[in-house]
Amino acid sequence: MDTEESDRYRAPALDKGLDILELLASVDGGLTQAEISKRLNRSPNEFYRMLDRLVRRGYVTRIDGDRYSLTLKLFGLAQLHAPVRRLASYATPLMRDLAQRSKQANQLAVFDRGSAVVIAQQEAPDYWGISIRVGSHISLFDTGSGHILLAFRTPEEREMMIAEHARSKDEISLGPEFYARLDQIRERGYEMMASAQTAGVYNLSAPILGPDGRGIAALTIPYIALVNAPSAPDITETISLLRSAATQLSVLAGSDVAQSSE
Repeated sequence: MDTEESDRYRAPALDKGLDILELLASVDGGLTQAEISKRLNRSPNEFYRMLDRLVRRGYVTRIDGDRYSLTLKLFGLAQLHAPVRRLASYATPLMRDLAQRSKQANQLAVFDRGSAVVIAQQEAPDYWGISIRVGSHISLFDTGSGHILLAFRTPEEREMMIAEHARSKDEISLGPEFYARLDQIRERGYEMMASAQTAGVYNLSAPILGPDGRGIAALTIPYIALVNAPSAPDITETISLLRSAATQLSVLAGSDVAQSSE
């Protein structure tokens, strides 16, 4: 397509919005409206309405009063696209094997616009187990999956994920002990916590890591002690099985990411 034909189909407003998103994606700490206009070599007035719409639609947020920064909305949209479907397809046989070995149900969750969303789940092999429906949105702050998704991200990404939650739900107060727990989870390599929703259940969660070491998903077993199955793995053995499955899936996910970027 030559230049004359390309110009015929130009959409200046769309170009302006994409220019802003691409610029903000390339910087840390955000930019003021004046800085944006200077870098894009345009008048500040040209960007006022566009920035307002991007903020209202949740793609951009204001920080420190007058600075604009990207939210994780684009990341969340991408998570629901083909890579997530591939991740779920890779995970299915591993999750099935994990359920058989552990005698427990398990689920896979990713971050999406302020919550952890379940993209795959495997029932326990016997008649008793705890499972969550695919598509369910669960909290970042009182679930094993949520803790893992926050723990294996950079501090800046954590804050953006929390800000995404605050925009769509009630604000919450997170003290230093919460962030210290995330650091402990990252150092330990997994989360083990009593369920805040169901008595007698322990959330065991491990990260699925990309090639850069950042968490892209959480694999979780809602563990219940099976008194009628004395040969079933105990909680320590189940954690080991969970971490092994998460490591295998991380290898597959890392390979897929590398191939899709070539």
